[in-house]
Amino acid sequence: MNVDEIVAENRRRNEERDAPYHPDTGEGAAVGPRVCMHLPDAPIPLQYIPEEMLAEVEMVRRLRACGSMSAFIARELGEPESDALREEVWRRWVKVRIRYDFEFWAVMFARIKDKMGDGDIPFRLNRPQRRLLVSLETMRRNRQPIRLILLKARQWGGSTLVQLYMAWIQLVHRRSWHSVICAHLKDAAANIRGMYTKLLAGYPAWLMPDGVEPRFRPYERMVNTSVIDGVESRVTISSAETPESVRGSDAVMAHLSEVAFWPATRQKSPESLIRSVCGSVALLPLSLVVLESTANGTGNYFHRECERAKRGESDKQFVFVPWYEIEIYTAPIDDAAAFVASLDEYEHSLWLRGATLEAIAWYRLKRREYSDHADMMAEYPSDDVEAFNHSGDRVFDIRRVQELRADCRKPDYVGEVCGDALSGREALQGLHFVDDATGRLQVWALPDTDDTVADRYVAVVDIGGRSAKADYSVIVVFDRYWQMYGGVPEVVAQWRGHIDHDLLAWKAAGIAAYYHNALLVIESNTLETEHTDGEHTEYILDTLSDAYTRLYARASAENIRSTAPSRWGFHMNRATKTLIINHQVQMLRERGYIERDELACYEHDVFERKPNGTFGAMEGHHDDILITRCIGTYICYTEPLPRIIAERRTIAHDRFARVSEASM
Repeated sequence: MNVDEIVAENRRRNEERDAPYHPDTGEGAAVGPRVCMHLPDAPIPLQYIPEEMLAEVEMVRRLRACGSMSAFIARELGEPESDALREEVWRRWVKVRIRYDFEFWAVMFARIKDKMGDGDIPFRLNRPQRRLLVSLETMRRNRQPIRLILLKARQWGGSTLVQLYMAWIQLVHRRSWHSVICAHLKDAAANIRGMYTKLLAGYPAWLMPDGVEPRFRPYERMVNTSVIDGVESRVTISSAETPESVRGSDAVMAHLSEVAFWPATRQKSPESLIRSVCGSVALLPLSLVVLESTANGTGNYFHRECERAKRGESDKQFVFVPWYEIEIYTAPIDDAAAFVASLDEYEHSLWLRGATLEAIAWYRLKRREYSDHADMMAEYPSDDVEAFNHSGDRVFDIRRVQELRADCRKPDYVGEVCGDALSGREALQGLHFVDDATGRLQVWALPDTDDTVADRYVAVVDIGGRSAKADYSVIVVFDRYWQMYGGVPEVVAQWRGHIDHDLLAWKAAGIAAYYHNALLVIESNTLETEHTDGEHTEYILDTLSDAYTRLYARASAENIRSTAPSRWGFHMNRATKTLIINHQVQMLRERGYIERDELACYEHDVFERKPNGTFGAMEGHHDDILITRCIGTYICYTEPLPRIIAERRTIAHDRFARVSEASM
């Protein structure tokens, strides 16, 4: 776009942003479609009501046909017109409309603290809140259980909307519809419920069943649970510090706030806390579970759940609102054309995402307060990637990791590669893939049936522990076929689990042999430093090398001088680890390989440089899959390229040849 086109588009964006929004009349309402309703003698003469309200309610259709409240009273009720009767008709109209129109209910009957002043104001939804409401209302109107995960940026009132939306369901739609509010701290949960208390204090009794004054009263002498008079719905507050207090609460709605800050300890994890809170929430229309939080680094439970929701693997819809959609973040521009000409690369990217020039002008001014732009992006994220700012010294650029995720998908097959035995030479005989949903091997591509490419596959092994709480052992297979034509290697299979080290070595050899005798690269540190079953386990690789000839070996300087045999495996020390990690940084920057496993991306996210200069996963996380990628991509680019051959002689071919010769 040229400058004139950008200025014209900016004008359009501002007009859209400043479009009239009057939730009392329904003009500009977020949730639609709407139809016009003109009642000249009503307190609100011109209204735009939800379309289904007209379709489903007989009173609405008759009022519209009459054209006024006075005509409705005369024709439909057959009563003399009076102020009391007009008031009664209006109240019945309001009771109908609030069932269909949350925005109307909120501005008419809910009051919140004015963040720009000292008093309370009607709850008129801002633009981010309206976007969130569309997600909530779409699920409700489709009679789906309402499930949502909200990544918040700054304070635009996401928690306020969620809480008042739950109140609307309890006060307008359901009786005995219990809710739970759980935050990271008990005081935070109490503050959220305080909004509910304020709502009830000003809520008119005539909207309640039997005209009961809506108030909280204690429930069964429980300190953390109250009941709303008139609808008998309970509201329980809790915190991640004391989640046991909500067990057995019979809740059908749960608002879980600042989940990214919920503690993870040996005794309890955020996952277990959320199970405690949400275990009773049934899959019913108007049931609700909302997880919301500002970001708190990558790799934690909230970050993983956001990523799952974005991939469509979760029961929850993901919602994020960027800073430039918040109305207050704008600054005036004197010369739009000159401002456009001055945009830097990042500011231009903001324009392409949908920000107005006035919003970008505000961002430029605000950015001067920060010495590091990364800190600014964390405080005012333009997308969910920026929001998850890493609190430590992360190794891999978060945007590059996000790009890596683009090719991730579920495996085509799950099972195991099996031979005639679990160990020994027979483990490499009769190899075949067994489809088994409980298997540890994920397969994105089986070995190509065309056996005319030498050195096509590379298999890499990172050795973990044997117990369920230890690090995992990982075997990954790379396909290098397209490297012959200037392409990149891709992950085609991965095994991950806990197993004895000797069995792991034979399993890895079996998988490698299955993939056309792949070059088998075993990270050998563990085998060189541990003892298993009373034997020095370096012996495992010596034994394996007698049966599997495509085993990767390294040559040390001492070995070269003494002409001693090479040592098997890839040895990880401070120098080689730095080498392969730097190479992996390059791989992500240059899109040097194709990843398939989302968990590998997650491990890139939580990998950091420690204060002492070493590398490793954040505390409580793993890097076993990542290490196989670092070794594997390094090997793929340092070993000779695959090549086309006329005939490929494999173990199976050699065996067939010997049998054929013996029969002659």
